[in-house]
Amino acid sequence: MAQRVVTVNDVLDGHVALDIERLDRIYLNAYVPILQTSAQVVAFLSGHLGFPFPSPVLFRQLGERFRRAVVSFAEANEIPWVRFGKDQAKLEVMGPHLARQEAAGRSGVAAIGVAQEFQRVWTAYEGKTSTGTPRWSFVKSDRRVTCYYFYLWDEDFGPAFVKVCAYFPYPAKIWLNGHEWVKRQAGKAGLGFTALSNGFAACDDPAALQVICDRLQPGGGPRPFGSVILGSWPWPAPSATPCSPQPASPTRTSAS
Repeated sequence: MAQRVVTVNDVLDGHVALDIERLDRIYLNAYVPILQTSAQVVAFLSGHLGFPFPSPVLFRQLGERFRRAVVSFAEANEIPWVRFGKDQAKLEVMGPHLARQEAAGRSGVAAIGVAQEFQRVWTAYEGKTSTGTPRWSFVKSDRRVTCYYFYLWDEDFGPAFVKVCAYFPYPAKIWLNGHEWVKRQAGKAGLGFTALSNGFAACDDPAALQVICDRLQPGGGPRPFGSVILGSWPWPAPSATPCSPQPASPTRTSAS
């Protein structure tokens, strides 16, 4: 007689104390829409930034300006600077910094991590026109570049980070934890619950907890995801970001 296969549902049957649907870890990819084709790169460098000749040298200069802005931002706000090692568990390294920021009771950047990682960025190859005039062809490739991890503690979302690539076209990623958001909203609502490290073990009012979980969605909730970045903690001035126009001449090595 063939034996019946035991499934996960069979194992959990009768042992589940709390069953709710909610978002867990949330990853948001950020990019600049007008920097995704070679023609857009040329238009951006020449039209938006005002450089007469779209050269890849500008990539380095823009990146250097952003890197200096991040260092100045960290120094002005006394934010710890952490260089990640290879295969290092970033969240564990940042744990003490996040705990310190949480203890302060206010939203803010807990620490800035620096890592060298492969990213999809723009590179260029030199060629010549039919008349012999030099020109550059822009293509995307995987390169090992500097990435900044802005680890923050937010009063609504708890621990999170914003990762920004320091090289053109500056792709970014935002990480949030839905469980942490729900825990904070449940606490504010006065719900009694038993928390796990990444979830809930029990709740006095599961239906009310589910209502809170349902509020966390794009365009929903008391604060949109973007407000975590834009409204709750200091950020380098817009004039220091890589995509902002600059008056410096591209022929000067100090321009960035």
